[in-house]
Amino acid sequence: MVNSVKEELLVTRREDKILFARVQDGKIVQLQAEDSDGGILGNIYVAKVRNIVKNINAAFVEFAKGQMGYLPLTGQIAPIHTDGTPRNDDRILIGDELIVQVTKEAVKTKPPTVSCAIELPGRYAVLTRKNGIVTSVSKKIQDEDKRENLRCILQEYAGESYGFVARTNSASCEEMTFRGEIEGLVKQYEQITKQGIHRTVYSVLYRAADGYLSQIRDSLGGQSTGILTDDEELYAQIQTYLEAGGLQDSMPLTLWDPDHGKMDAVYDISRTIEKVLRPKVWLRGGGYLIIQPTEALIAIDVNTGKAISKKKDVEKTFLKVNMEAVEEIARQLRLRNLSGMILIDFIDMKDPEHKEKVLQALERATAKDPVQTTVVDMTALGLVEVTRKKVRKSFYEQLKKGQD
Repeated sequence: MVNSVKEELLVTRREDKILFARVQDGKIVQLQAEDSDGGILGNIYVAKVRNIVKNINAAFVEFAKGQMGYLPLTGQIAPIHTDGTPRNDDRILIGDELIVQVTKEAVKTKPPTVSCAIELPGRYAVLTRKNGIVTSVSKKIQDEDKRENLRCILQEYAGESYGFVARTNSASCEEMTFRGEIEGLVKQYEQITKQGIHRTVYSVLYRAADGYLSQIRDSLGGQSTGILTDDEELYAQIQTYLEAGGLQDSMPLTLWDPDHGKMDAVYDISRTIEKVLRPKVWLRGGGYLIIQPTEALIAIDVNTGKAISKKKDVEKTFLKVNMEAVEEIARQLRLRNLSGMILIDFIDMKDPEHKEKVLQALERATAKDPVQTTVVDMTALGLVEVTRKKVRKSFYEQLKKGQD
């Protein structure tokens, strides 16, 4: 029997930010904050190459006036030049004008990362411009007949310079709808590349949907039961976005009724944010975590705290606290949007079977994360290494931007 999870999507304002929250069974599992005027992640520009640094094999390009981007050249796909200069090879030279997409936001002193490998996301598929023609199907679709059918459809539409990835919810999509979306993505891609040749440097060729709208789009057809907002302007923006994509019947959108109290209080939004900004996280049995992001990695320390038991039961107590920590760590990684290298210092256990049990539990818990998360191994010192793909800044950085 499959356990059904009640999931709701909340959109609200917090000072100068738009706040998105994903709630499962009454508990917030994901938070995302962005500036009210939107961001640059996913946007596509005509950029000018200003510098090439050979020892790091990277270029620095100016994609907006005064805004530099970091363009790694290792494994980079052939660029789309817009300055009309004939090319005999795929080299990038200072002064070149290229079509680039912002793939990572700026972090502290590091500029945004850009790429010539353009991606256009849809609800059921993603058009991707990468080395080699890519046609792949989400690993979460396990039905082999369905996978093969989707793969065949994708191969029909793959072009000389782009391919497609079928998203998880394409498994429940009707074929006509799936084909229609792919045709729309191809048209959009062709429009971007053709326009780019005639546009001047710094031109915006494609503006990605705001982060909260992307979250809504990616949740349609999943387990989410509805979208709630307590802001009339945001309600109108979401409604317009859904109607423009013909998605208005996919998920109910509701303007919060103030007679039910404040949405913030009912869903415990502010209190959850306050907890997320603290390094200390209490566990049910009295243990606690200390989460410390550093420049190089995220350090998580598991402590027994108040969970001290009788001396003869110490090993069992340590196992119990570590198992509780596993579930909370997986939740906190997603809630705080922590990424990169994560080192977890579990309470030291002597029994090898207990260590293996904790590792397996961590693998199961992190497998539920929609962001790619990998449990690497336990080191000789008992530290567990985990990596989590960086998609956006940590929630702390999202919220604090412009407030420091």
